[in-house]
Amino acid sequence: PGEPGEAAFARRIDPSREPGLSPEQRRLMAQVEYAQRQRALQRRLRSRNVLLALGIGAVTFGIYGYTFYSVSQERFLDELEQEAEAARARA
Repeated sequence: PGEPGEAAFARRIDPSREPGLSPEQRRLMAQVEYAQRQRALQRRLRSRNVLLALGIGAVTFGIYGYTFYSVSQERFLDELEQEAEAARARA
């Protein structure tokens, strides 16, 4: 830090080239990096899963709504009942 109030940035190191690190420290660093990659992957997959679930839900409700709409538009049973009543009235 050159001026007061400025924070130093974390320096990225390569554990295999860094002198003074024990094998245990290198193993621990690799383990932490692996855990961080797994967390990032889980977050990305979680957001994809949420989007997929919303998409499937929207399609499902769309089909459900369209089915109710199309069934309410069908009048063929009413026509059959009218024909049956007309036939009964003639008989």
